[in-house]
Amino acid sequence: MTWRLSSAEYNRMKGAENKKAMKKIVNNASPGNIAYADGLPAGWCAIAPRKEYKRLETSRIFKPVDDKAVWSVSCFFIKKDFRRKGLSTALLSAAATFAFARGALIVEGYPTDLNKQRKAEKGKQLPDVFVWTGLAATFMKAGFKEVARRSDSRPIMRLYKN
Repeated sequence: MTWRLSSAEYNRMKGAENKKAMKKIVNNASPGNIAYADGLPAGWCAIAPRKEYKRLETSRIFKPVDDKAVWSVSCFFIKKDFRRKGLSTALLSAAATFAFARGALIVEGYPTDLNKQRKAEKGKQLPDVFVWTGLAATFMKAGFKEVARRSDSRPIMRLYKN
């Protein structure tokens, strides 16, 4: 719910209220894709029309690039045992296919550019939990191209429907 609510709303609804709000979204529409391994959830990728993500609209770094309608990939979760095995790329590609099938012409993401992040952090390893918006390398593997960068380590990347 981080992206779907203002900061004040998110903090006010922290915990059970945010879970309840997400459950309502899940019951009314699909807010993303789940990857399964042996019948159990292994990963998640959230995707929705950008207008559903209030926090993106107020972000200085992620403000709209232009006035085109886009769908946004806002977050990933990959279970520890499945990290660094290509699951994020598969989920991202599936998310784009999902959005295009629902009329999207552009899918956009806001990943971390790990090379720039490491340089800024003087070579420190960034814990996996801090790359929940995905990695720029993953987006590139899925065919996305950088269209804007308002922060050294946070590009805005897009994939256009063929």
